[in-house]
Amino acid sequence: MSMWKETTSRLTPTPAPEAWEPSKHDAPSKPELVPSPAAAPIARADTGLPRKESLIAADITIEGKIEGGGSVRVAGKFKGDVNVQGDLTIETGAKLTGSVRADKVTIAGELEGNVEQSSHVDLLQTGVVMGDLKAGSVTVAAGARMRGQAEFGWDDGKASKAIKHSNGAESGAGS
Repeated sequence: MSMWKETTSRLTPTPAPEAWEPSKHDAPSKPELVPSPAAAPIARADTGLPRKESLIAADITIEGKIEGGGSVRVAGKFKGDVNVQGDLTIETGAKLTGSVRADKVTIAGELEGNVEQSSHVDLLQTGVVMGDLKAGSVTVAAGARMRGQAEFGWDDGKASKAIKHSNGAESGAGS
């Protein structure tokens, strides 16, 4: 297959449009200004900065690794480790397979893996955990299911106020 490239332009320049002048038949009208709705950022209570949240939608399946400074909401399926300096939410019907490190973890779907470090874990009524939890505090709703061990409430530096992330940054209530 050969590539062909034209070296000369066949386009003719278009003349500039003439200035419009109103005629006596044009009715004066005021332009209607309709403000476009702006999305209001969700402010974090601790910093006052807008919160960044990434979403894995319900019809999406992803395999890989998530690391970053924002929050993550899983509504679909994710296979891999999550290490964020924000919150992690696993919604009803969603599944995460892998280890988790996040400031706060909310589980309404299914987690197959360990919460290695978190300041707080919420296991909601529809939540299922097959793995271990290490957190500063844990809330378990009636109806939630868990198969594994939970370690919480200890101030030994492992799962307490400050969370050490793989990039060396610390976050949580102590920072």
